[in-house]
Formats: sequence, structure tokens, C-alpha cells
Amino acid sequence: MLAASCGLMDPDKPDKPRIEDERLQTLARMFAELPIGSEHLQEVHDAVEASSGRGYDEEYTMECLLNAPGAGVGETRGTKGNSTEGSYCNPLRNLIRSYFQSHNTSSLSTKSSVDDKMGQLAASGYQLYWPFSDSWDGESFPIITFDPGYGAESNYGYAISVLEDGTRVVDSVYVDEQVAMERPVWVLNRNSDAGFSPVDLFDAVSILTKTENRPVTQPAGSGHRRLMMKSFKMLRQFDSWFRGASEFDIKAGSVEGFTASTEAELKLYSPSVTDFTIVVKRKYVNKTLPFDVILVSDFSTQLDKIAFLVTEDDGGTRTNWKCQAQVKFQSKTYGFDVDLPYNEKDDIVWRGQLSARFFEEEDIVSGRFGDVVIDFELE
Repeated sequence: MLAASCGLMDPDKPDKPRIEDERLQTLARMFAELPIGSEHLQEVHDAVEASSGRGYDEEYTMECLLNAPGAGVGETRGTKGNSTEGSYCNPLRNLIRSYFQSHNTSSLSTKSSVDDKMGQLAASGYQLYWPFSDSWDGESFPIITFDPGYGAESNYGYAISVLEDGTRVVDSVYVDEQVAMERPVWVLNRNSDAGFSPVDLFDAVSILTKTENRPVTQPAGSGHRRLMMKSFKMLRQFDSWFRGASEFDIKAGSVEGFTASTEAELKLYSPSVTDFTIVVKRKYVNKTLPFDVILVSDFSTQLDKIAFLVTEDDGGTRTNWKCQAQVKFQSKTYGFDVDLPYNEKDDIVWRGQLSARFFEEEDIVSGRFGDVVIDFELE
């Protein structure tokens, strides 16, 4: 049975927060009513593990859930093989189809046919986010909640449990991040990183980064060096826990392989921009994460300053920060104009110019840039 009241909150906790997207509330209620079993728990866990292993957050998009059961972000098939049939005996999408067939769900879809509703849900941009999924015991059923928006840090959720006689019970309970650390919680929210190709994190599971996810750059020329980002530390959380990990866009503008000796040669050069994304899960706050990413592939002795921008993605209209990369030429400094793009709602973590002398101080140099710490190396 489903608890009659959605608002059974702990009397010592705050009242229910305002809701920014009521469709997420409806979606969470629908998932709480589905006859979820052990196979479905494993399906969701397979998917969030697959997403996490590819550098994304612990997420299972509605697109994958409905079109490729068990697949993580960036995959075309589920973790058990065939993406459309046979991966799971009774995948979650079958439960959703049955739900649409037996319920009037006008708040989830403006069209009446089940196929239309399934298609619209797949294209909605919504997902299941399972924070701290790596601590799941393989058996416990989740609390299902949703992102209420407006920066809220708590909400109510539907706690699913199955009694010894097989009776399925759903209770309305208080949920915050501490609860999510202690027991499984599925959060219905909006996907924010599926459009990125994040650089993989070096960790005990993934020792080497996948070359297809590294920024595309040319190899260093003879006698020149490469500037590498060696590690990254996030000093605080940038978003509500309901929205999951922080997605950092890192951009470096420079003049690659600059070796001009005449004014005519000077005109042959133009700036280039290295642009990549890293996803830092909430559990990694204040932890140094090792990476090995090329920022400047041909760092010549004449390169004087690079433009550097770190933002935390929050969407919005695309805009640019106009800045300069600088080179030394005949005892003078010349600037090359660079446009580094970002979104107007992004948190600008840090932006400015970094001197070549900074990178040459030690073999590995460390700097604090707003609320992140980054280590660099000239190889």
C-alpha cells in the first residue's frame, strides 16, 4: 500500500520545501507505486555503476532505462548484453509501461497513447540518481525521493520495504544527505552531465584514463614541454545534494609551440583552447583526486602567460570571457585575444592569467583557485 499522506515528516524537521518541478514529484510517486523487486534493484545498480565507471555521476537516465536497460550514460547497451531484449527478465521499463496502461498520468504526458508517454519520458532529461551506491548491501530496498529545487537540502521520500509474507509497504519519511549515506536512496532529478565526455578519474578501479575521453591535442614538439593537470581537489560542495556531483569545466587558452623570430612569423600564430570536463562526486570533497590531463601540448620557452578558467556547470545562456594568452618576442610581450566560453548561470570558480614562471617554480606546483586546488607539472 502507498502511504496516504505525502507529508509525514519528522515533527522536529522543517516543513516540506517548495517544489520547483512538480513533474519530478509525480515521477517519484510513480516509481514508489511500481512493484519493484530484487532484479530491478540490480538493474539500477548496474546502470549507475556503469555511468560512474565512465566518469559520470551515479545516474540512470530515463533514456537508458527505457531504451537500453542497465546501460550507463554514454553506453548503447545494458551491462548484461543486448540493449533491447534479454538483458533482464522483466526490466523496469516493463513496469512503467504497465503503469501507463493502467493509470491516467496526464501530469507526466500531454498525449494519451502509452508509446507517446514512454517516448516523452525517455526524452525528458530526467534520471534516477543513486548517491553512495557503492555502499549498497545488494538487498535493501530504497527510499524514493526527488529534487525539490530551490537549493533545498531535505525532502520527503517513499521508503519501500517488503515484509516476510511478501507484503510491500511504502511509508513517507524524511530524507536528507545523511539519510542517503546510511541507506539506499533513489533521487529523481534532471540529468546535467550526459552531454559531456568527462575525463576519467584515476582510482583503484580505473588505473589508466581512457584516451578517447582526453582532450584532443597534438604531441609535444621536440625540445618543448607539455603542461599537465596532475590532480584536483574540491574544497566544498557546489550544489544541493539532490543534484549530485559537481561538473567542472576547465579551459586553458595558450599559443601552442610558439617559436617566432620575426614579425612575419608572429602573424602566423593564433591561440588555441583546451576544454574538458571532470565530474567530482560528493564523497570526494576535500580529497585530492589524481588526473593526468594535457592543458598545453607544446609549452615553448617563449610562452609567457596562459588564460585559465574553471567553472562549475549550472547551465544557462552561452557566453564568453574575453582574455589574453601572451608570448615573449624580441624582449617584448605580445597578447593574443582568446574567448573562453561558459554558461551564464555557471559558478565561476576562478579565472585569470597564469604565468609561465609559476609552472617552472617546482617539478609539481600547486595553487588554490577559488574553492579548488590544482596541481600542475611541466613534463
